Amino acid sequence: MPSKLPETIKSAKALRNDKTKEKKLSKGTENTVKEINNEAIEEILKELNCLVGLQEVKALIHELRSFVEVRNMRIQEGLSNESMALHMIFKGNPGTGKTTVSRIVGRLFKELGVLPKGHVIEVERADLVGEYIGHTAIRAREQVKKALGGVLFIDEAYSLARGGDKDFGKECVDCLVKSVEDFRDNLIVILSGYKDEMDIFLRTNPGIRSRFPIQLEFPDYETKELLEIAEAMVKEREYLLSGEGKLALERYLNEQERIGHPHRGNARLVRNIIEKSIRRHAVRLLSTNNEKKFSRQELIVLERQDIIEGCKQCCEEKEISQ
Repeated sequence: MPSKLPETIKSAKALRNDKTKEKKLSKGTENTVKEINNEAIEEILKELNCLVGLQEVKALIHELRSFVEVRNMRIQEGLSNESMALHMIFKGNPGTGKTTVSRIVGRLFKELGVLPKGHVIEVERADLVGEYIGHTAIRAREQVKKALGGVLFIDEAYSLARGGDKDFGKECVDCLVKSVEDFRDNLIVILSGYKDEMDIFLRTNPGIRSRFPIQLEFPDYETKELLEIAEAMVKEREYLLSGEGKLALERYLNEQERIGHPHRGNARLVRNIIEKSIRRHAVRLLSTNNEKKFSRQELIVLERQDIIEGCKQCCEEKEISQ
């Protein structure tokens, strides 16, 4: 344990020396307007609009786009503008589109001139919270430094406050609060997690709540939306769902909703089913034709049997994990 202290002190000094450089990097966009690539913006928004569901999320992203563009026009006219506070809270279950939307936000804000890079650094508690005194501030600042010019996406952010006052997570929260002030013009932080846990996290951390004015809720997908997602995934992989296969998937998803499967509105569940069904499709083909000669249709279509076996495998994995 003692042998780590010199390294910690050395790292802390190095990070302090970098701080002035980082602040200089963070000031580039406040009073200047980058030439906007409208074609790139429309492509990004088209990608957003193609996402299944998420109507309120889409509406707010379009609203933010309008706000930024009008703000840029005001700057060009010499009108006063306050610094933008675009840090966000994403609330929802896993597999509801939070990470996907964060990546779209990064690219969109780059093209709008809000961020110079628009990249997304995805982290969780283990990437931010240290193992001994002084380690957390260094870890957190390192991740912030990586994200400068783009988006720092913190998954399961509520876990930073789970250990109580003596936990190093509180130190991380304090560091993040300072970072969103220090680098407000060169960094967007998105805190993500389950709705109930994030609500508690915000109630117990008023400093976070006041600095993250944009809150988006990502609802679970309905069965109809999950079927749309499944068909899009199948199409992307150059397969097709047969009519009976689609009915089998719909029945399974309705049954999961009836019994209260914890991830029933989760796109990851659908992805897992499709991937397993594709593998079962391959096994079925090779087990029924020794000559290994198949028509294009046979190579493409996922039949009812493939989907049922894919769903069955997902059920078995769920039982093992419980």
